[in-house]
Amino acid sequence: MSSCNSCPTNDSCSKDKEKCMIENNPMNNIKNVIGVMSGKGGVGKSTISVMIAKQLRQLGYKVGVLDADITGPSVPRLLGVKDKKVGASEPYMFPIETEDGIKVMSLNLLIEDENQPVIWRGPVISGAVKQFWTDVIWEELDYLIIDMPPGTGDVALTVMQSIPINGLVMVSVPQDLVSMIVSKAVNMAKKMDIKVLGVVENMSYIVCPDCNKKTKLFNGENVSDFLKESDLQLLGELPMTSTICNLANCDYENSSESLDELFNPIVKNILKRLEEVK
Repeated sequence: MSSCNSCPTNDSCSKDKEKCMIENNPMNNIKNVIGVMSGKGGVGKSTISVMIAKQLRQLGYKVGVLDADITGPSVPRLLGVKDKKVGASEPYMFPIETEDGIKVMSLNLLIEDENQPVIWRGPVISGAVKQFWTDVIWEELDYLIIDMPPGTGDVALTVMQSIPINGLVMVSVPQDLVSMIVSKAVNMAKKMDIKVLGVVENMSYIVCPDCNKKTKLFNGENVSDFLKESDLQLLGELPMTSTICNLANCDYENSSESLDELFNPIVKNILKRLEEVK
């Protein structure tokens, strides 16, 4: 199943081909893979993954989302497909497609009850993520967005070793503790020779509905220092707003204009950075 020709990072790959751990399904043609990572849970990583996918789809690209957060999958609910189930024809699986044409693969689309916990050990979880790359018939995609699990453990390592990621988007909130944890994820990416496209700062501020004044929620004096020390670019800042929170209730259509205004510049920055690192 291995094929360098079908690998999204083939042109820029510096790996020893004989030692490369990446397997590519020849039935797929995926041009770009973008991982969304935080190193920490609860910072809005899945929401941002979904919104990146939606913006890319609005720009006319063929887009898929791979939910690599096996023990805490939320992508199906965010995309409004939580009641659908993945089709299969041994040995392959076929992703669900949303109403706006985004292909989705998540463990929650394979189990009967999304409320049941996944009580698996690390190697089994890592194996499932790898199968989402090798055994899913994604067909042709311009962009595959991978919603990474929090942390820098087994699953994150498997994703970085087994999937040809073109670049990572880091998600943070303006707190020193979170910045420290995100730094661990950034350093992991560097050790794995994967480019970090930049940082999306979530929950950055709130906006007064009367005077439109921005108020910082957290002690964010060190954010610029964090970016400078880590040699990272700021891709965009997102406010804490009910508009973004409502995405979990699949209320995107009722608030799409303001969401587009927030996320469109971020996605344009991501695409620009992706071209720069290729």
